Amino acid sequence: MKKTPNKTNSSTVVLGLIQTSCTAKPEANSAKQYALIEKAAKGGAQIICTQELYRSQYFCQKEDHEYFKLAEPIPGPSTEALTDIAKKHGVVIIASLFEKRSSGLYHNTAAIIDADGKMLGIYRKMHIPDDPLYYEKFYFTPGDTGFKAWQTKFGKIGVCICWDQWYPEAARLTAMQGAEILFYPTAIGWHPDEKKQYGETQHSAWETIQRGHAVANGCYVAVPNRIGLEKPAGGKGIQFWGQSFVAGTSGQIIAKASVDQEEILLVPVDLSKVDTTRTHWPFLRDRRIDAYGDLTRRFID
Repeated sequence: MKKTPNKTNSSTVVLGLIQTSCTAKPEANSAKQYALIEKAAKGGAQIICTQELYRSQYFCQKEDHEYFKLAEPIPGPSTEALTDIAKKHGVVIIASLFEKRSSGLYHNTAAIIDADGKMLGIYRKMHIPDDPLYYEKFYFTPGDTGFKAWQTKFGKIGVCICWDQWYPEAARLTAMQGAEILFYPTAIGWHPDEKKQYGETQHSAWETIQRGHAVANGCYVAVPNRIGLEKPAGGKGIQFWGQSFVAGTSGQIIAKASVDQEEILLVPVDLSKVDTTRTHWPFLRDRRIDAYGDLTRRFID
């Protein structure tokens, strides 16, 4: 369990990011996740976030109707177990799940559970990729919750999911609702054949854009990612690059996990710095909202 030391005060909250590998056995993945969440809570974490789709390997590497059997309703078995853990330890939990909303209607969804065990709500992934080995459009209906923020016991948080992290609009609209921390449950890695040529550039782009969200919105950004080589579709699979991290209100990296080790990243963050940063770097004040109408267009010809 990696902990970043920091002088704490009344406005300090400890984040816990869970970075693990996954097997082909959902029940084993769930049991491991629950144990790690409890360990994080005992280690001092107050807001704990799982990686994206922690119950399974990243099945979107191929289009196969069998994988829809992995989905579950929300509320459902996973959220029932997690609400019990949240209430037992008095912690906030953000859990990334494959949601079965109805027959033929599935979402990539995050459940937000407060420290008293109450489920505050859900966020359904808005941006759905369709790239080699990331065939998510086959499985997930685009979200219809909009971008949201929730007041938890330990601070106001916003949650987006993986591919959402590339879109400044998503971060801005979430921060505009007062979110002090943006969480991005993630499953991203390298195609093994591309790693040598593109790996460093791809990882740098991923980290940089999210640090940019912290800068532009004067908030913390917390990103748990998975590790390991997964090949549910055969072939060479995806090598997940780990490196879960937390960025500060000026985009600085406060803490980062390893490339290939299972870790609980415990990171104290001082929420008073959100107000200070937004006051001294008043980007929200200086936005020209009268000039942004074209953002709702696909392209300006």
